[in-house]
Amino acid sequence: MTLIMGVLNVTPDSFSDGGLWLEPDAAVEHALELVAQGADIIDVGGESTRPGAHRVDPAEERARVVPVIRRLTEQGVTVSVDTMNGSTARAAADAGAAIINDVSGGLADPGMPDAVLETGLQYVVMHWRGQLDSADSHAVYTDTVAEVRSELSARVTDLLERGVDPAKLILDPGLGFSKNASHNWQVLAGLREVETLGFPVLIGASRKRFLGALLPEGAPVADRDAPTAVISALAAQAGVWAVRVHDVTSTRLALDVVRAWQAGSDD
Repeated sequence: MTLIMGVLNVTPDSFSDGGLWLEPDAAVEHALELVAQGADIIDVGGESTRPGAHRVDPAEERARVVPVIRRLTEQGVTVSVDTMNGSTARAAADAGAAIINDVSGGLADPGMPDAVLETGLQYVVMHWRGQLDSADSHAVYTDTVAEVRSELSARVTDLLERGVDPAKLILDPGLGFSKNASHNWQVLAGLREVETLGFPVLIGASRKRFLGALLPEGAPVADRDAPTAVISALAAQAGVWAVRVHDVTSTRLALDVVRAWQAGSDD
């Protein structure tokens, strides 16, 4: 069954909800609402990964996320930490996090593989071609799916050589990161090729810019939740491990439809 990872941005500048959950009380309240709506995992991030975003000092990142993670895990919530910093990953693990979600796949911080080894947490390895302020310049492909698959495979090989347990790895093809709209759709259409690497796959399409192109010009970001839910359903049909979303309610309903459809075929 495909899991739902609810997004909790503890940041002032995330593209769709920056500043809304910056205060710990507000962040925890929102996370618990997402769990009540059907989120299986809460992904807590203290550094925006929007296009053109600049890096946050790791100490500031830790100050944002650690108190929230600790309060959520004390209430039995499964938490992942969205970070590129090994020091933040370690602090999040100490606070009870179960998963490290690294959009750089271990490339931004050379110490991240050691943090994964030391904490023993599950580790999401995303396809990444460079820092966020220059990511668009890397959006050049000859065969998008084949190159994304190959580059993810290279990251896996490196992590395994560093001693990371393969059972801990989860792959993310990195929709919107060093990819234009056409590249994103190609990756989604070729999702099963990524799955042939043999690891669980996470899909994070929620509210991203390429979905906005399907809507009337000027439509609010929240209007992207409907196409996000459709992608969640199609990804679930393709067998992905989890989908990362802002609006849990619509995705929960979409996945319930998929499950009912599949149950009907089994009767």
